[in-house]
Amino acid sequence: MTKQRAVVICPGRGTYNRKELGYLARYHADKKNLLDEFDALRQQQGKATLASLDSANVFKSKEHLQAQNAAPLIMSCAYADFLSIDRDKYDIVAVTGNSMGWYIALTCAQAVEAQQGFDLVSTMSDFTQGADLGGQLIYPLVNEQWELDDTRVQDVKNIIAASQSSSENQLYMSIEFGGYAVLAGSHAAIREAKQKLPVIDDQFPMELPGHSAFHTPLMQRASEKAFDYFGDDFFASPHVPLVDGDGRVWQPQLTQPSALREYTLNNQVTQTYGFSKAVSVALREFAPDTVILTGPGSTMGGAVAQVMINEKWQNLANKDDFIARQDKSPILLAMGLEEQRKLVVS
Repeated sequence: MTKQRAVVICPGRGTYNRKELGYLARYHADKKNLLDEFDALRQQQGKATLASLDSANVFKSKEHLQAQNAAPLIMSCAYADFLSIDRDKYDIVAVTGNSMGWYIALTCAQAVEAQQGFDLVSTMSDFTQGADLGGQLIYPLVNEQWELDDTRVQDVKNIIAASQSSSENQLYMSIEFGGYAVLAGSHAAIREAKQKLPVIDDQFPMELPGHSAFHTPLMQRASEKAFDYFGDDFFASPHVPLVDGDGRVWQPQLTQPSALREYTLNNQVTQTYGFSKAVSVALREFAPDTVILTGPGSTMGGAVAQVMINEKWQNLANKDDFIARQDKSPILLAMGLEEQRKLVVS
């Protein structure tokens, strides 16, 4: 059987939600040793174990969405999913991720070991979280057919530009997320943006709960802490090509670990994360037959499909084209969706 070329994409924050409760127990009981290792680290830090959080009878937003719990939960689910991909069926040609998913991608590509990746996710979550570190909101840039809407794009550009005259309440493009803009800034800047951006579908602009102003200059102190905490020998050359948020490809044997450390702890923390660029480069440079989204959740699916449409990848022109292609022969498989998961795992 000829293997399918696959690009794997790892999720960022906000993907372990109510529906994902029990994800580790449901899909990864066979990885108890790995999860026990992660939980040993949690216990050393005096934090709730992944097992206890995942097996809770009720999803509690204040507990499960808290940064120190949500980030390690998502990392564990996503990395365990990566290990579950059927390697007899899929040849993984590149790995990338959205925002925090970059740390998970580093782990999947073995640029850091599993426990190091878990520490990276947990520690950076602690460093970048705080009441004084602002917030994020998400706003669509596409119409119902997932085609770019020039008016919405201009509205976002205008509100970012207008904020630059403020010395304290500047708004930034945090993540270029397919057909969405994720904006970030101080709490005052977020409130102002929510008031000024035109309301769409009675839900946007939507503030993201429990999120700080990730990928902006407000994270400079977090970057400095990270350089102090993660030494020169923490990173290694990946075993699988990595595509970062600048669209740069980090190739095995050609990557300088010091440069990877510099990007991960500096640019990636304090500057816009170009998830759209990462996906488009992965599509163009590696020509995958399939794109696999690790769980938990499946919220990246729309954003990835919107990049495919914008790239006219495999002649996709709009949302209807994408849905028709998915029904005929799926090119995007989300492991957080049961039916698609069955096509991915061994």
